[in-house]
Amino acid sequence: MALDDAGVKHLEFLQAVITRMASNSFFMKGWALSAAGLFYGFAAKGTSWQVAAIGLLPVVAFWGLDAYYLRQERLYRKLYDAVRRGDGSVEPFSMNAQPYAGEVADILATALSKTVLPFYGLIFMTGVVVIGAIH
Repeated sequence: MALDDAGVKHLEFLQAVITRMASNSFFMKGWALSAAGLFYGFAAKGTSWQVAAIGLLPVVAFWGLDAYYLRQERLYRKLYDAVRRGDGSVEPFSMNAQPYAGEVADILATALSKTVLPFYGLIFMTGVVVIGAIH
């Protein structure tokens, strides 16, 4: 089934959202690495395990935000696929991806997925090692 011009435009809108979510996820990783490096560096230089412990907070916050953006991206990919297939249940130009929430892992499962856990887990464990080495 071929899409009409409105269907193609709808897919373009959805692709823009998917791209923005992927970009946000990428920025969260960069900010997490920068913030953690800053805190851990100051902690090691000043031999203050408390500063390193505070550095764990932005890592956890960015980890959660990254998981949120990745989950949103996955939801919009499901909506994109439904529009692409010509699913009659999707209203024209609808941006509501929530009907697909049951088909996508929740935020916690996304945060612990193989695409997110190794990156943030390594940064978090580095902080724990810095805290242990200083304390």
